[in-house]
Amino acid sequence: ESDAGDYTCVCGDKQSTAALAVHALPVLFKEELKNEEVQEGASVSLRCELTKAAPVQWKMGSKMLKASDKYQMRQPGTTAELVIHDLEVKDA
Repeated sequence: ESDAGDYTCVCGDKQSTAALAVHALPVLFKEELKNEEVQEGASVSLRCELTKAAPVQWKMGSKMLKASDKYQMRQPGTTAELVIHDLEVKDA
């Protein structure tokens, strides 16, 4: 999208200009989350991969998760990862 704009070819005192529009492709899941079974008290890493880098939000049901001692969120490039520490039965 940052390449959109007017481009001009100049030759002496003559020029030709064209407008370039770039339509963004939608962000899709290249690799989706996978179901996990983990023992109480352990940690788990949930990971998905997107087709391009984009901000993500993590939710449990309708509850928005925020980074804390329990929830660690990372997003290197196109991979989004949620690590949940000290799992409890209510985290299922």
